[in-house]
Amino acid sequence: MDVGGGVLSAAVLLFFVMDPFGNVPLFLTLLKDVDPQRRRKVLLRELTIALGVLLFFLFLGGSILDFLGLHEESVSIAGGIVLAVIGLRMVFPRPEGVMGAQLEGEPFIVPLAIPLIAGPSAMAMMIVMSRSDPGAMGKWTLALLLAWVGSAVVLLSAPLLMRVLRTRGLAAMERLMGMILIMLAVEMFIEGFLRLG
Repeated sequence: MDVGGGVLSAAVLLFFVMDPFGNVPLFLTLLKDVDPQRRRKVLLRELTIALGVLLFFLFLGGSILDFLGLHEESVSIAGGIVLAVIGLRMVFPRPEGVMGAQLEGEPFIVPLAIPLIAGPSAMAMMIVMSRSDPGAMGKWTLALLLAWVGSAVVLLSAPLLMRVLRTRGLAAMERLMGMILIMLAVEMFIEGFLRLG
C-alpha cells in the first residue's frame, strides 16, 4: 500500500477504507428507529466526530505509538487484520450485520462514527501516512478531507441509493467493497512484515 503517492490516490485509498457504500445498508438499519427529520443531523454529527478522530490520529497517532513503544509495522499488520475481518464479513454477511448486534435507540459515536467511518484500519492508515512523510501533513490532511467529503455525500444520499440500487444492488456493492478491503488488508499485512524484515 503505497501512501507516498499523490493526494488523489491517498484520498481514493482512504475512501475505500472508509467504505461508505458498504456502510449504506448499515446506516439505514441503525437509523431506522430515529425520527426521519433528525436522521440527517445525527449522521452529520457522527461524520464530524469521525473526522475529528481521524485528524487526531493523523497528527498525534505517531506520538501515541512512541509513548506506548509500538512500531508502525505493528499498526500496519493489526490494521490489515481488522480490515480483513471486516472485508470477510462484508463478502460473507451474517444476519446480525458486519458489526454484530447493536443497542436500540439513537446511535452515538459507536458504531457509526467509530468503527464504521473511523475504523481501526482508517486510524492505522492515518498513522502510516504521517510516518511515511511527516513533511507532507498538508497533503495527508487534504486527502483525508476529500475522502471524508466523498463518504459524507454517499452516506447522506443513503435513502436515494437504497431506492435506486435496491437491497440486492447494495448487497452486491458491499461484497465488491469487501473484496477490495480484503486486498488492501493483504497489502497492509505484507507491507508490515516486509518492514519488519
